[in-house]
Amino acid sequence: MTATAPGRAGPEVRKAPASAPSGPRSGTVRRSLFRALPVSPAVVLLVLFLAGPIVYCVVIAFTDLQLTGQAQESFVGFDNFTRAFKDEAFLNAVWLTLVFTVLSSLIGQNTLGLALASLMQRASKPVRTLTGGIVVTAWVLPEVVAGFLLYAFFRREGTLNAILDWLHLPSQNWLFTLPILAVSFANVWRGTAFSMLVYSAALNEIPKEVTEAAEVDGASGWRRMWHITLPMIRRSIGTNLMLNTLQTLSVFGLIWVMTRGGPSGKSQTLPLFMYEQAFQNSLIGYGTAVALLLLLIGSLFSVVYLRLLRTEV
Repeated sequence: MTATAPGRAGPEVRKAPASAPSGPRSGTVRRSLFRALPVSPAVVLLVLFLAGPIVYCVVIAFTDLQLTGQAQESFVGFDNFTRAFKDEAFLNAVWLTLVFTVLSSLIGQNTLGLALASLMQRASKPVRTLTGGIVVTAWVLPEVVAGFLLYAFFRREGTLNAILDWLHLPSQNWLFTLPILAVSFANVWRGTAFSMLVYSAALNEIPKEVTEAAEVDGASGWRRMWHITLPMIRRSIGTNLMLNTLQTLSVFGLIWVMTRGGPSGKSQTLPLFMYEQAFQNSLIGYGTAVALLLLLIGSLFSVVYLRLLRTEV
């Protein structure tokens, strides 16, 4: 029997080196890369044709780039943005853009689309087919064609004044006296179909038992709409408002065909102001800065809508 001397360590025990759990982790990485492979071409295209131009526009907005009379652009910092907020024409365009968006999108398209969808729920099939066909036809028309149609409707010798004269009511040059209201009505006429389709799909998802029970309990149509229908389609309302607002903020062709922003800038929204500065006045840097401010306004609307959508019903 061998005794171990005091103070001396016993036989050394060698520990096997801990092997890294590379197997499962590397397999997970390979699977993630394999799953991302089909979408990689779309990501590349988005980077090239969406993210790339946006980054280039951001760079241009901080320069004094012009289309003519300039050998090389120079960095000017925030001068373009400062100039915009000191420009009365820009402030007027911001105000008209908000008025145009509120009247034609938040109030017009949203309210009329919901009303049409509700009425079509109770209408007969021929009426639904006829109404849906008329409304959707206005939506699928190209923007320029819709602009010419509404120009012919609102002009001094147009259809609206002919109807008013036939009714012995006073007529006027609507595109001169109330241009922002005329283009707002035109945008409502053209874009209501989208809201109608969204709300028709949302109303079809409401269980009939709920509305029938409320009707049996004696709830009127307005009370059912306010306490049952609107809360149950709240998320559809928020989504529709966000998409309609972003689309309305970028409307250009409709207003350009009808009024070209006139008279005297009374219907010049931000897209038309941006076009005027960038391509008519050849101030690409200033026009791009205005475009970024328009993008910022749309982002603020989107943040508000997304925060509203987070709240549960």
